[in-house]
Amino acid sequence: MKKILVPCDFSDPAVQAFKLAVEIGRQSKGEVFLLNVVEVPVMHETVIMPTLYFEQSFMNETKAAAEKKFAKMVEKWAEDGPPVSFIVEFGATSPTIKQFIADKKIDLVVMGTHGASGAKEFLIGSNTEKIVRGSTVPVLAIKKAVKMTSIKDIVFANDLDLEAEELTLKVKQLQNFFNAKLHVLYVNTPGSFKRDSVTNKALKDFAKRFMLKDYTLNVFNDLDQESGVRNFVQSIGADMVAMATHGRKGLNHFLSGSIAEDVVNHLECPIWTYQAKD
Repeated sequence: MKKILVPCDFSDPAVQAFKLAVEIGRQSKGEVFLLNVVEVPVMHETVIMPTLYFEQSFMNETKAAAEKKFAKMVEKWAEDGPPVSFIVEFGATSPTIKQFIADKKIDLVVMGTHGASGAKEFLIGSNTEKIVRGSTVPVLAIKKAVKMTSIKDIVFANDLDLEAEELTLKVKQLQNFFNAKLHVLYVNTPGSFKRDSVTNKALKDFAKRFMLKDYTLNVFNDLDQESGVRNFVQSIGADMVAMATHGRKGLNHFLSGSIAEDVVNHLECPIWTYQAKD
């Protein structure tokens, strides 16, 4: 987590994301990038105000205003924190963020889930679904203020795939970074019911295969996967959920449809996602 990106539209969730990113950057001795993406309006040229003149004037004024806001955020929240760079880019939101991640070799994206403008309702809207699905790095989405020290219990919801090495190693790194307990969760539903004896053995095999430490193994029965994750998280008072963004089956499909939206809508804790390879 040496290079941390915060897509910022200056809404309160974006500010909270920045504050958490500063804590993470301070702990990891990394750096934080604040990125404001502005979608330029399509203008039609007139005699009174030529298009190029208007667009350049608009871009200059927008960039200057954003840089002032950035400077205030850094002064207030990161004066004694890690190095912070602030950048204003003009273009389509999702492709611009994805390109920035690649160009700067970002390690982690931290973002608010309900922006007020630009990237509005980040995690639920189509822009962020594209970012999360296309991102090659982990994404940590938050709804409200959260401190690193408050993250003590992480729920790792998954389908117990013994081949999911990349994903599981990333989750172990996450657990170690926050010095948290890991709660491995398998949700048992009527549509894909398995006997507890079968699932418990799979859980133990999973823990042994990946040499997990400081963990619990959990089977939770519920009507559907989203309800199972939500109810389990609430039952133990978990501080974070970790899950894959896509895959071949089970919970690896979380961010591909309404399940992800429901999880985000009903959970207040941060959600960490990673695009595991199929």
